[in-house]
Parts: sequence; structure tokens; C-alpha cells
Amino acid sequence: MKVVVYSHDADTRAEIKLAIGTRPAPDVPAAEIIEVATAPALFRLLDGGGADVMVLDGEAQPAGGMGVSRQAKDEIYRCPQVLLIIARADDRWLATWSKADAVVSHPIDPVALARELAALMRARAGAAALPAAEPGEHPAALPAAQ
Repeated sequence: MKVVVYSHDADTRAEIKLAIGTRPAPDVPAAEIIEVATAPALFRLLDGGGADVMVLDGEAQPAGGMGVSRQAKDEIYRCPQVLLIIARADDRWLATWSKADAVVSHPIDPVALARELAALMRARAGAAALPAAEPGEHPAALPAAQ
């Protein structure tokens, strides 16, 4: 499963990659980690459908992960699940505004990050099992996956 790690800081990306490992939980697919350092590169990747789950650094510069998350959720059809890393636990309200699917805070706790990422990967795998909607068909009208 393609996991995009977004941060302008190479050390932060390395810390996130270390926390993810090759597989954040035994029951999820292996993580193919794609590192991205700029928002334009991230959106090019998303526009091409090149991500299943994203881990976004809320403190990335110049485009922070919170704003990037909200923009992606508003603009990308079937946007990947988003795990947002925030600077302080008090920033959770901003994470809600950003439409992130899960949140962890700095300093990065590898166990918490892997747990939250695995949950998002499970959700993404479940969503991928659903049939695709035909043009003009509302996805809610489709039968549930067996």
C-alpha cells in the first residue's frame, strides 16, 4: 500500500519512516513509503492517484500539513486517508478543521503512529473492495462489498 510521507524536514520524514517500518501492523499490507517535501509535488502525486494513505507534518513549511489536508480533502476525488502530525495536543481542533482522518502529536510516538496508520490502511483496504460507481451513479446506491 502506498503511504506518502509529507514534510519539508528530512529528519521528520526519517523519523516517520522509522515509526512506520515495513508494515505498521501484521494484518495490513506492506507500506511502500513515498517521501514528498513540497505541496506541489504532493498534489501532482495525488492527481495521478499515486497514494493510498498520507502522513502529513502539520509543521511543514511553507505549506503546513493542516492546510494541505483540507485542500486535498476538498479537491481530490477519493482522497487518501490522512494521518496528521500536530505540534501540540491543543491543536486537535485545527486537525478537525483540516478534515484529517487521524491525529498524533509531537514528539512522535512510534507505537501511536503505527497504530493510527494501520487503522487508516485497514479502512482504505476496505474501501478499495467496494465496487466503483459508474459515471452519474451515486456511490451510496451501490451494493455493499461481500
